[in-house]
Amino acid sequence: MPISYHSASQPAADRLRPTSFDDMSGQEHLIGPRGVLRRITASGKIPSMIFFGPPGTGKTTAATIIANASGMTLRHLNATTASLADVRAVAAETEGLLGAEGILLYLDEIQYFNRKQQQSLLEYIEDGRITLIAATTENPYYYIYDALLSRCSVFEFKPVPADAMTARLTKAFDLIAAESEKSLSATDEALRYIASVSGGDVRRAVTMLEQAVAYVKAGDETETVLTQDVARQFVPSVSAGNFDGDGDVHYNLLSGLQKSIRGSDPDAAVFYLARLLEGGDLISPCRRLMVIASEDIGAAYPMAAVITRACVDSAKELGLPEARIPLANAAVMLATAPKSNSAYAALDAAAADIRAGKGGVIPKHLSSPNFPGYKYPHDYTCNYVPQQYLPDDLKNARYYFPGNNKTEAAAAAYWEKAKKEGGRKKIISEI
Repeated sequence: MPISYHSASQPAADRLRPTSFDDMSGQEHLIGPRGVLRRITASGKIPSMIFFGPPGTGKTTAATIIANASGMTLRHLNATTASLADVRAVAAETEGLLGAEGILLYLDEIQYFNRKQQQSLLEYIEDGRITLIAATTENPYYYIYDALLSRCSVFEFKPVPADAMTARLTKAFDLIAAESEKSLSATDEALRYIASVSGGDVRRAVTMLEQAVAYVKAGDETETVLTQDVARQFVPSVSAGNFDGDGDVHYNLLSGLQKSIRGSDPDAAVFYLARLLEGGDLISPCRRLMVIASEDIGAAYPMAAVITRACVDSAKELGLPEARIPLANAAVMLATAPKSNSAYAALDAAAADIRAGKGGVIPKHLSSPNFPGYKYPHDYTCNYVPQQYLPDDLKNARYYFPGNNKTEAAAAAYWEKAKKEGGRKKIISEI
């Protein structure tokens, strides 16, 4: 059967979970006729993988289908509650008959495993005892450590399009309605409406459908119809697409906010800010705006960080809905401010040299008062004197390059003049 159908006591989203790629909705790039997951599964050689994307897009379903097709024993852990002992227990199954064909461990919410827990998986992956499919709603390149990423193929699950969702809801309605003693029907408009407001989340859409059908079944009429007006009653007042106040799902909204501000588009900036705030999230946009002030505006307008912090403090004290006012001011100010990442880029360039093993020995005249040779800049004109500050192997390195903006250009001109005119020992009266 293409769709599993179990006890009516289970949520409809679980009862109607597909058991083949052909019956899944969306993800054509992964499970379509030329989809990479379909071909991997057909090959019989299943690598360790990481699935990332919003909830309700088929990550768990795809993992189950892959496990069933491969003949491996499927074990499911959730990183919010699992421990290293649970992982070891799964690995131990490979020593018995149950794990003779191999163990496929589906680890949900892997972003909640810390570094040690993630590293504990490496041994089992490398020796073949476990094939890992890890799932996350977060950006895996931020939350999963490189050692694990390098051993896994990464696949993105995208929100399910409304058209594909509608086809799925039609099948779901037919199966749910078959349980009723009444004659039930649903209008095309009702199903399309539920699909359009579900934010690409199949689980959310099927849950709303199930609730709406239960409402219709409870009516007095012998023949009942699920209409769009009925469906509207089961849509929350805030329906801003895939959103989760914990920050798991709405990474893309935060990314959209930052990239719009970085691109100096105030209209897009306030749009993404509104999406976040309409979802009831205050903390994440506050944090992101403070990051943006230093990362993208930076030295071009140093007061941006101060102003943003003041707006964020005001927003936190006010709370929603009034918090939207200072945050809107911050977003527009940042979007229209001059931009520079020169300081941030300088730090990354220096860090790259450090990771390459350079600069290990600090110049002696900087490291201790016991070594003579340090020149106190304030004893010299323009409070400047030439001397070596970087380690010997990096003494000619340059990391900071002033951005093309008024503030940094003025600072660069000032220091160019100071370096030409300064460096002479001050007389006592000047000191």
